[in-house]
Amino acid sequence: MSKSKPLLQTNSNFMTEIEKLVKDRKLQYIDAVIVWCESNGLEIEFAGDLIRKTPVLKAKIQVEAEDLNFMKKTARLPIRGSNEYCV
Repeated sequence: MSKSKPLLQTNSNFMTEIEKLVKDRKLQYIDAVIVWCESNGLEIEFAGDLIRKTPVLKAKIQVEAEDLNFMKKTARLPIRGSNEYCV
């Protein structure tokens, strides 16, 4: 009997795996999700459901997509004492 790789059960596990890909392989979040799907033999649509349920990851991907001009930029509140914006 062969053991298959267990599918991640929780959204936090999914986010942990994506964060690890971003850090270890120096990928952008969008690319990390694609790599994760390919390595787990899953369609991108499956990851979309997990992303929608993980607000922090969703926000990071949205900021990345806005920076790459994949979607319109949304208004962000400035952080007090800084010129940078937060999500």
